[in-house]
Amino acid sequence: MSKMWAIVKEEAKPGLAFRQINIPVPKNDQVLIRIKKTAICGTDVHIYDWNDWAARTIQPGMIIGHEFCGEIVAAGQQVHGFSVGERVSGEGHIVCGQCRNCLAGRRHLCRQTQGIGVNRSGAFAEYLCMPQTNIWRIPDDISDEVAACFDPLGNATHTALSFELIGEDVLITGAGPIGIMAALICQYAGARHVVLTDINDYRLELAREMGIRWTINVSRQSLSDFWSALKLKEGFDVGLEMSGSADAFRQMIDAMYHGGKIALLGIPDAQARIDWQKVVFNGLTIKGIYGREMYETWYKMTTMLQSGLDISGLITHRLPAEQFESGFQLMKNGQSGKIILDWANVSPSAG
Repeated sequence: MSKMWAIVKEEAKPGLAFRQINIPVPKNDQVLIRIKKTAICGTDVHIYDWNDWAARTIQPGMIIGHEFCGEIVAAGQQVHGFSVGERVSGEGHIVCGQCRNCLAGRRHLCRQTQGIGVNRSGAFAEYLCMPQTNIWRIPDDISDEVAACFDPLGNATHTALSFELIGEDVLITGAGPIGIMAALICQYAGARHVVLTDINDYRLELAREMGIRWTINVSRQSLSDFWSALKLKEGFDVGLEMSGSADAFRQMIDAMYHGGKIALLGIPDAQARIDWQKVVFNGLTIKGIYGREMYETWYKMTTMLQSGLDISGLITHRLPAEQFESGFQLMKNGQSGKIILDWANVSPSAG
């Protein structure tokens, strides 16, 4: 059987390995994708570090990774509508198709979701098998690198478009790549003011370079100092919590106007405390976000990219796949935007 190179969580401890394993064979309803580009995600870093979540969730021996772009090279007998040679990305959440939410068209809420690179073999490899129902074609005017970032862009799109944005004042906590993407989407969609906060100067500067006007390092500056410049009278209309920081979430609640709406993508500690009296008495709406709506989010982010949304500046580093260790260290140090791993011409001896 032919072999391929892959990044594998080989042991139940920190670190990853670059290993040769068998190329997967597509089932009747699957396509086989030759991977061109992948992007490193914060989830991948958790798996690398082997934190508590990873230890509870990941089976050693797993190929990790879920952000990718590639080309179809083979298809099962039941696959229709896709052709060998097509450029594709894919929805990394594989759903059951039979539960109440799946049958109602709310597949992003399937309680039996399995994630590629988490619960089943992932995309950090030369080849990946996926069900045809999860494949998304990439238009010719979108690059492989941008397409490899569709998964996090989908998270940002789902979060940002959860509430009305035209003319609204938006607070976004967390200037990681998804937070910056969300800020760009809010500006694109017609928000009046978009304020992005973090404590990482590198990422706040990256956001400014990409056109986000209002960026605040909350370790040195207070949100309230900017209220007059923003012409805020009662607070922010929409909040997007992307950091997972309980402190950031509490600051957001304090900054919302009565009746404000918050979309929560960041994952705070299970024991994180907030003042629920403020949520109740101020009439706040809090919506949890997980993944992408299948497949309206994919349609919206594709068409936004085709009509002027530009996220290419978020890609700060490009590395051969075998140099993944360098990419993970950059991510862990917070000194990067999106990091692309190139799977063409893999040469492990150069890693």
